[in-house]
Amino acid sequence: MLTAMLANLIADRFADGGNRNMIRTAWDSLSRVPGGRIAFSRAIAMAAPYTGTIDAQIEALEPGRSEVTMRDRRSVRNHIRCVHAVALANLVELAANVAVAYTLPDDGRFIVAGMSLDYVKKARGTLRAFGECPAELGSVMQELEVRVRVLDDAGDDVVRAVLRTLIGPKKH
Repeated sequence: MLTAMLANLIADRFADGGNRNMIRTAWDSLSRVPGGRIAFSRAIAMAAPYTGTIDAQIEALEPGRSEVTMRDRRSVRNHIRCVHAVALANLVELAANVAVAYTLPDDGRFIVAGMSLDYVKKARGTLRAFGECPAELGSVMQELEVRVRVLDDAGDDVVRAVLRTLIGPKKH
């Protein structure tokens, strides 16, 4: 069933010339069905293979906000048995990007222009990243700061980050 839904969403993209916000369309469809968030997260990982290496799951998306989790496991750890800084940066970028992508109008696009991360505490356990951007975005050329906080199981900040994101209209 989920495979059919994904196939329909892909077909819809080509039917309307790719002018729909496919992140919003896919999330709004899949997040409501059992296993849909997992399927959506896997689709994002397939679209951005490096991002997929952290095996994160998108838990919530709404205009201006995302919530993404990442399990602590050996493949994301460093030599001192905490989550590696680059895996954390990858989680931060994912949380910011899905928040922006979901919020953009159908004719908008974006690219990250810079990142600033403060590693506050060693990251261990399941991590929860919260991305925040304005709840309404236009497609006019602009630079936007997207804030992300990563919390551990105890609710303590482990990373605070700001991404500089360039937004503009899709090229036709």
